[in-house]
Amino acid sequence: MRKVSLLAAAVATALASGVALADNADKNDGWEVHGYGSMNFRMVDGETVDTEFGRPDYKTAGTHGQSTNQVEFTVKKHSTYDNGAWADYVVRSEYGNGNSYAYTSSGSQKKNDEAQFEVKEAYVELGGLSFMGKDTSIWGGQRYLNRAAGLLSGEYWKQSSGVGAGLQTKLNGHTAGAAIVVADPDAGADREKVEFENKTLDVIDNNGNKIGTVEAKQPSTSSDERTTLTSYDLYYYGVDVGIGSLDFDFKYMEQANKDSNSDDGFGAAITLNSSYYGMDGWTQTAIAYGKGVAQNRGVNFGGWSGGDENQESIFLTSYGVMNISDNWQMGSELTYFAALDQLFGADDLKRYIAAVRPSYKVNENMRLETTLSYGHEEGADGYWGRSGDAVESDIWNVEVAVPLTVNADFFGRPQIKPYISYIKADDKASGGQIGIDNSDDETVIGVHTEIWF
Repeated sequence: MRKVSLLAAAVATALASGVALADNADKNDGWEVHGYGSMNFRMVDGETVDTEFGRPDYKTAGTHGQSTNQVEFTVKKHSTYDNGAWADYVVRSEYGNGNSYAYTSSGSQKKNDEAQFEVKEAYVELGGLSFMGKDTSIWGGQRYLNRAAGLLSGEYWKQSSGVGAGLQTKLNGHTAGAAIVVADPDAGADREKVEFENKTLDVIDNNGNKIGTVEAKQPSTSSDERTTLTSYDLYYYGVDVGIGSLDFDFKYMEQANKDSNSDDGFGAAITLNSSYYGMDGWTQTAIAYGKGVAQNRGVNFGGWSGGDENQESIFLTSYGVMNISDNWQMGSELTYFAALDQLFGADDLKRYIAAVRPSYKVNENMRLETTLSYGHEEGADGYWGRSGDAVESDIWNVEVAVPLTVNADFFGRPQIKPYISYIKADDKASGGQIGIDNSDDETVIGVHTEIWF
């Protein structure tokens, strides 16, 4: 594909043509603080474990996520000015995402450089600028742009995560926007670390003649060039189609310092926001396509993106919550993710999951909850070095839980949720792929504490 920079130029022009908000302008300030906490105490045979039992790969849907102490805070400063302009400054910080250890008060967190304190978002958004109109805003900084995740898998399938800038407005009453977001796959790497490699060196005598060779380790001469990823985003949301509204996303992605067969790609998605298949509740149903650098569900951009021209995928998902009665609710998810050629380097890779979570409200402060899921993965013989029983896997997951909460709605939080989760694979090879040690089944006992505000 031909490299393009028209979108970059358009957004840069819009950002550069604005007016500054003077420090002494009359304004009113407001503050918002939001947060999230996920503390998952879980045990297997008396020990904590690192595996999530295939949950990120659409194999299970239980509560057995690995984070023992994930904490998140978002602070937003909102300012309005007498000239009609407004400004938001948003900072989102996070600690412990992905950490599976049960830390103690000795301060052992400081010895582990994984899942430490991180700033996940830091951006400014300006709106109400006189030359742009009241429905138009511009932003710049680091953020998660337009995120969407499966209800029971918890997997984000749509986002642009990185540093960039963008513009959002209204077209015919619908939200429309354009953005540029960049991410470095090697961000956070130790730039001072010197790697060595084996090299064959010539042995020279005093007269300058070659008399032999010797093997020796020498500093690597590999390039320091960054393989920066760039996503050019266009989106148009909220188109009424009678049974709901449609959202449209398109992303063209590039990666620097790659061969011509792996330096770009594109993805697109259409999402239907509707009732629960004609019944009381809600669903999001989406189809996405991705190729090359955009192979990962087409519209899921971040430091994990990348791929050559053989990588091509289709992604379908539908999830939501049905309100059955005053006491009964049910969440569900159907997801299919497959290669049209290759996906993540695997020929004919296919993954799909079907999951339901019925919930019964006992009283205002207690629910009874069951999660049932079936996940499947397969690929061509030899994918990722797998053969025999390892080529195809089937995973069943049954979980029972008793959430104790201040609000017994399906999404009532904060809650403390004791649970027992049973995972069963079709054979030991499949069990090993999801972290079950020398068996085809496992039982996880835990208490998941969660809050958001």
